[in-house]
Amino acid sequence: MTASERVLTRKTIATYAIGSLGTGGFGTLPGLVLVFYLTDTLGIAALAAGVLVTIAKVWDVIIDPVIGARSDRSLAKHGSRRPYMLAGAIALPVFFVLTFAVPASVGPVVAGIWVLLAFTITATAFSLFQVPYIALPAELASGYDERTRLISARVVVLTIAILLFGAGAPEIRDSFDDEHLGYLVMAIVAGLVIGLGMFVSSFVARKGAPTEVPQFSVADNYRKGLHALRRSQPFRALLFTFLLQGLATGLMLAGAQYVARWVLDTGVTILFLSLIAPAILFAPLWAIVSRRIGKERTFILASALFGIAALSMTLLIWFPGAWLYAPVALAGAGYAGMQSLPMSMLPDVISHDAGTHGQGSAGTFGGVWTAGETTGMALGATVLTIVLAASGYLESVGNQVVVQPGSAIVGIVLSFSVVPAAIIAASLISFARYPLRKADIDVAA
Repeated sequence: MTASERVLTRKTIATYAIGSLGTGGFGTLPGLVLVFYLTDTLGIAALAAGVLVTIAKVWDVIIDPVIGARSDRSLAKHGSRRPYMLAGAIALPVFFVLTFAVPASVGPVVAGIWVLLAFTITATAFSLFQVPYIALPAELASGYDERTRLISARVVVLTIAILLFGAGAPEIRDSFDDEHLGYLVMAIVAGLVIGLGMFVSSFVARKGAPTEVPQFSVADNYRKGLHALRRSQPFRALLFTFLLQGLATGLMLAGAQYVARWVLDTGVTILFLSLIAPAILFAPLWAIVSRRIGKERTFILASALFGIAALSMTLLIWFPGAWLYAPVALAGAGYAGMQSLPMSMLPDVISHDAGTHGQGSAGTFGGVWTAGETTGMALGATVLTIVLAASGYLESVGNQVVVQPGSAIVGIVLSFSVVPAAIIAASLISFARYPLRKADIDVAA
């Protein structure tokens, strides 16, 4: 069923948006606490922790294009992408809990292998849901502004999810004296909420009439993804931009726990409230602005706001204090636009490609997009661990007390300020090559 045959009802918008309770939770919580769990609870060296997380994400990147192409095949053969989404929603909570269920009695090597295996399977389950979920807006809504409306609702839920998981989950963890038990209870509660949001949203992918489709090998799936990249210059520009911004935000997300503990000497909850409260307010405002001046110009404004706010936080090296929450709030306002606008441009790119080349490949585009997003977020954690290792960060086990050297504190601050600001600047250079405007999309629709 095509977008033109579907009416974008409030029920459709709400059912689609609730999926971001799951995607926002999974996108936030591991990025926030997983590296910290490895270094400060399991006693794994910072660089090794980065390697473990990166390996799991590399696997994710490998399978995303395959899942995307198979999702397209499921749509053609069975009339729906729902089976993949349901499989991911059911499997993810189980393996998410296992990721944070490492027994306190095992050493760092066994603990690292445990987390690697469990988190890799968890990431696979997430991709089964996320890849077709990303593809759906091109099929649920037609037109430049309608997709902005759909995605804006999703981003509101996404920012609420980031707030709930980013601020609430560490509070659950910290309410237990035993760090291992705290992480386990946190994972159980978070896994159930993530799975529920994904499960409910799976039913927005309604069943349509199946069609006959040819068989494709795994190699064919990768070829389809590479062909989509080659033939769509707008997709290449948007994808690389979003990858770089994922790198910047992933770096700051992974570093937030370290800033809260070692720079501010406080919990991470207030830091997250400062980030997400403005994001919730600004998500619909960016949509309003985009209708007046276009998504592209609005996206540049949001990104610039985020970059400038990040750069100002360099002053933490000399003046640590509560003033940090003000630039974090500005970054949160920019972050809302950085999320919603590219995600509303992606279905525009898919629609433009279908109109230009006469083929529907939303799943393939969604798979490559998710692989790019995953790459950016994974590299964010990797860059953080490299900076931590280079600056002399000291890992610890359980409640062991350590004192970080001054060089480590400087490394933490730089990874939260100068480095992400520079990456955001590079992303805007990439975005300058994005050619589509409202007139192009409305013609394609």
